[in-house]
Amino acid sequence: MTEAFIYDTVRTPRGKGRSDGSLHEITPVQLATQVLEGVRDRNNLDTSKVDDVAFGCVSPVGEQGAVITRAAVLQAGYSQTAPAIQVNRFCASGLEAVNIATAKVKSGEADLTIGGGVEHMSRVPMGSDGGALATDPAVAFKSYFVPQGIAADLIASKYGHTRDDVDAYAVESQKRASKAQSEGRFKNSILPVRDVIGETVLDHDETIRPGTDMQSLGALKPSFAMMGENFGFDGVALQRYPELEKVNHVHHAGNSSGIVDGAAAVLIGNKESGVRHQLKPRARIVAAASVGSEPTIMLTGPEFAAKKVLERAGMTKDDIDIWELNEAFASVVLRFMDAMDIDHGDINVCGGAIAMGHPLGATGAMITGVVLDELERTGKSTALVTLCIGGGMGTATIIERV
Repeated sequence: MTEAFIYDTVRTPRGKGRSDGSLHEITPVQLATQVLEGVRDRNNLDTSKVDDVAFGCVSPVGEQGAVITRAAVLQAGYSQTAPAIQVNRFCASGLEAVNIATAKVKSGEADLTIGGGVEHMSRVPMGSDGGALATDPAVAFKSYFVPQGIAADLIASKYGHTRDDVDAYAVESQKRASKAQSEGRFKNSILPVRDVIGETVLDHDETIRPGTDMQSLGALKPSFAMMGENFGFDGVALQRYPELEKVNHVHHAGNSSGIVDGAAAVLIGNKESGVRHQLKPRARIVAAASVGSEPTIMLTGPEFAAKKVLERAGMTKDDIDIWELNEAFASVVLRFMDAMDIDHGDINVCGGAIAMGHPLGATGAMITGVVLDELERTGKSTALVTLCIGGGMGTATIIERV
């Protein structure tokens, strides 16, 4: 099978996903367009040679509907011969898009592809697309559906993570993200977002809070207690997990991923296309895997996806230098570290979504770039990127620095 290489990664900064966020007035298609322009211009790319562009988007409706990837490809001035596809695997959509782009190269179906994602959460709110999983009682009943926040609290309850545990993790995420930002670790990949007249509207991740401490987080009330207790979701979770006495509600806005806007793109190709376009490979994509997992607790999939991709690659956890797991909620990472026996010093070394936010369809592509930059900065070799997924799934990818 043909080897696939990452030649470049670019992303927008993450903008606060509210009407007063810096990216709110920039449309979703413009966010996607600007990262596509960036990857083209940085690499002097002949876009007529791009065989496919796959972008994740979790709420593909309204401004993000009608295959937003194709709209962005055309808006960016790419050759009309470059096709495009929109991918939705909930929170792992951006990484799944990268994996699809990779698979096309590895199979020989394509020579040069782009994987990435976009999510404009301030303009197209999460859940705008509806769906039977949460809204059809017959479907929800069979799967013991609970919202993700309840699932995160369920993980904490089942595996013994206290409020202090999840808050302490969140404080460390903020510290690491602040340090990484101040040291310029993200500058290689971030493209400043510009408005219609070319003025920069944002050039850094907007939601990092370096002053976060245990006291400030301790003042926040649990976000999902009322939902669980008053709307019956705790009861549903306990039906599925009767060994638990109750669901302990420990998550809040400070130890959960932030709602943000953003986009990212990853340029992928075989060796021949790299030579043809005078591109220098930065990493080899070793293997990828996706799994389904128990849908009520929902967010434990990364453990199983990581084990599957390691087995597929013929590797063990000791072969991984840096781990990156999207910080959907603090308990997700705490459980993953316990399950995989990983030291906290080796995972999410630049902070994560608790500090910087989680632009759903783009995050997987973004954190692929983060770990690649970190491998190059530290001289380390191999990283594993993974995300938990709504409905009970997980996706993981291993990359190796060239």
